[in-house]
Amino acid sequence: MIKSAYIMWFASPDEFMSTKNKRRADALPNEQYLTADFNVNPLTSINGKATVMSKDAFFAKYPDGAPPKGKDELAEYNKCIVCRRGVKQVQGRYTDEFVWEDVYREDKIFDLIAMIKDGLKGAKKRKPVDNEYVQAKDKEEEDFVPQTPRKRQKVASNATPQSRRQKALTTPAHKRIVVKKPLEFTPLGTRVLSPTHFASPYRQARTLLHVSTVPAALPCRNEEFDNVYSHLSAAIMEGTGSCIYISGTPGTGKTATVREVVAQLNSAVLAEEMDDFIFVEINGMKVTDPHQSYSLLWEALKGDRVSPSHALDLLEREFSHPSPRRVSCVVLMDELDQLVTKNQSVMYNFFNWPALRHSRLIVLAVANTMDLPERTLSNKISSRLGLHRITFPGYTHTDLMEIITTRLANVPGNIVDPDAIQFASRKVAAVSGDARRALDICRRAVEIAEQASEEVPKVTDADADDTESLPPTPSKNPARRDRSLKQTTTQLSPQKNPPAKPQTVGRVTIATIKQAIQEATSTPLQQSLRCLPLSAKLFLAAMLARIHRTGISESTFGDVIDEAKRIADAAVAVAGAAGAGVKDFLLAGGNGARVRALGFAAMELMNSGVLALEYASGSKGAMSSAAIPARGDRSGKVRLRVAAEDVKIAFREDEEAKGLGLGMN
Repeated sequence: MIKSAYIMWFASPDEFMSTKNKRRADALPNEQYLTADFNVNPLTSINGKATVMSKDAFFAKYPDGAPPKGKDELAEYNKCIVCRRGVKQVQGRYTDEFVWEDVYREDKIFDLIAMIKDGLKGAKKRKPVDNEYVQAKDKEEEDFVPQTPRKRQKVASNATPQSRRQKALTTPAHKRIVVKKPLEFTPLGTRVLSPTHFASPYRQARTLLHVSTVPAALPCRNEEFDNVYSHLSAAIMEGTGSCIYISGTPGTGKTATVREVVAQLNSAVLAEEMDDFIFVEINGMKVTDPHQSYSLLWEALKGDRVSPSHALDLLEREFSHPSPRRVSCVVLMDELDQLVTKNQSVMYNFFNWPALRHSRLIVLAVANTMDLPERTLSNKISSRLGLHRITFPGYTHTDLMEIITTRLANVPGNIVDPDAIQFASRKVAAVSGDARRALDICRRAVEIAEQASEEVPKVTDADADDTESLPPTPSKNPARRDRSLKQTTTQLSPQKNPPAKPQTVGRVTIATIKQAIQEATSTPLQQSLRCLPLSAKLFLAAMLARIHRTGISESTFGDVIDEAKRIADAAVAVAGAAGAGVKDFLLAGGNGARVRALGFAAMELMNSGVLALEYASGSKGAMSSAAIPARGDRSGKVRLRVAAEDVKIAFREDEEAKGLGLGMN
C-alpha cells in the first residue's frame, strides 16, 4: 500500500505552457500563484518544506529582492514563495491581490479554496481596445507650480561647428541623391475588392463547388455535430480522458464536422467560456510509418521534434505522472485503418492513454467502416474504445440537393437548373451518398457549360437594324416608311432571322450532368477507345462479332476482315447514301487498299495495347509500316488484350459505333 496525500498546487509564471500569452508582466522574484487544483500524490514525491509569504514580508526579509551570497541563505531564499494572487491557468484568469498572512489559516484551508474559486469566477480577462485613449498623469504635473518663463540658454559642447546650410546628399561617386519628402497628408485607405467581384458566375460556381472550400455551415449534420460537440466539451471541462469512435462511408462529412466542432470550441476558448486545449490532427494517409504518430503528438504537446521511439518513452512518462498544469489535448486520428500495424501497438497506446487517470487525452478515431475495431483490432484494443460511437449515415438525395443548393445560393446568373441538381443528387445517393462525388460532378458540369457558352459565336445581323432610328428623308415619308416596314416584316424569311441563342447553352442541364457522370465513371482505357478513328472502331466491331459467333477469343486476320466487310455492308444498308462513303473509304479500291486500311487500324490497336497480333510465322508485328499485313496475308492471329465488356461500355453512347454494332448486347 502506497501512502498518498491530497495536494493543492501553486503555478509559477514560467510553467504556463499553452497560455504563455496570458502570463503577467509584473511577476516578482520567487512569485507563484495559488490554484484550486488538487490531485493525489505519493508521500515520496515531497522533497522539502517551503515558506509562503506576502510581498511585503518578502521585501522586508530581502530588501532588494536579490538572492543572498551565502550557501545556507541562498538555499533558504530558493524555498521562499511569494503569493499574492490566485490563478486559473488554462483560462489565464487572476484574482485580485491579497495578503497571504491575512487569508491563510491551517484550520481554514477550505475557506481559502472558496475564496480563490469565487475570485476566479468574477475575474474576467479584459481585452485591450485599440481605440481607447488614456491620458497619463505624471507626478511632476500634479505638483506643478506656476513659474516665470525663462529664456532657453545655449549649452556649450565640444562638437565641431557645422554650417546651418543644408547640404545635398551625395554618394562616393559624387552622384546626387534625391530624397523624397515625407507625405504631408494622410492617404485614404484603399478598398480591397473580393476576388469574386471580377469573377464570372462560372468561376464562382467552380470555386464554391470545390471540395476544399469550407462552407459557413455544414447542412444536414446538425445531430452529429451536437453529439461530437457535447462529448468534447464535457471531456475538456471535466479534465478527463475520452475516446470517441466516428464511422461512416467516405464523403459523409466526418472530418469536416470534427474540424467545425474544434473551431467552435476554439471560439469558446477565446471568449473565455471554456478551458484551453491543444488540437493535433494525425492523418494515416499522410504519415509514411504509423509510429510517426508518436513524434507528431509529442511535438504538438511540447514543441520538440524527436524520434518515434524517444517520443513513445516521453509520452508514457508524461501521461503516467500527474501534473496540475496539464492542458487537455484533442487528437484527431483520421484514416484509422491506415494506422494499423502488425502487433497493433500504435492503436493500443493511443486508445490506452485516455484511460489513464492524469492523461487528459481525448482521441477522436475516424474510420470508413463501422466494424473496424471488431474486424481488424484485437479485443484488448476494441474494448478500450468505450461506448462513445457516432455513425455518420450516407447523404440522401434531399441532403445532397440542400448541400449543392446552399453552395450555389450566392452565384449570380442562375446557371444551374434545379432539375440538374436533383438528377445529380439522385444518381450519387443511389450509389454511395458521397457528397464529394456529387460536388465533383456538378463542378465538372459547370466547366462543360462554360466551354459550351464560349463556343457559341456572337451573331450580329445588319438586317435587324431599327428602322425607326433612321432620320426621315424626302423620299421616305411616314406613310411610305410604315408600309415598307410592314412589307419587310412579312417578307423576311426565317433563314434571314438571326438564330436565337438556345436557352440551354451556358446552363447546367440534365444532359450536362449526364455528360459529367459519363466522364467521371469512365476509365482511361474507355476514354482512349472513344478517340479511335472509324477504321479502328470497325476492326473492333468485327473482332467482337467473331468472338460472339465462335466463342473463341482468338481469330485470324482474314476472318476479321471478312466480318468487317459484312458489318460495313449492313451499315450502308441501314444508313443509305450517308454510309456509302464509309464503305468506299474502308473496303473499296484496288492495290490492296481494303486490307491496308484495316491493317493500319490493327497496327494502331496493337501499339495501344488493345490487340495482340501475330503473323503466320509466329513473330509479333513490329511498330512500323513494314509490319502491316500485306495483301493475301490472312493467316495472322488476332486476339483482344482487354476485356470485351470494356469495349462495349466505351462505345455505348458513341453514334458511329452504334451503327457498327458496338455497345449492344
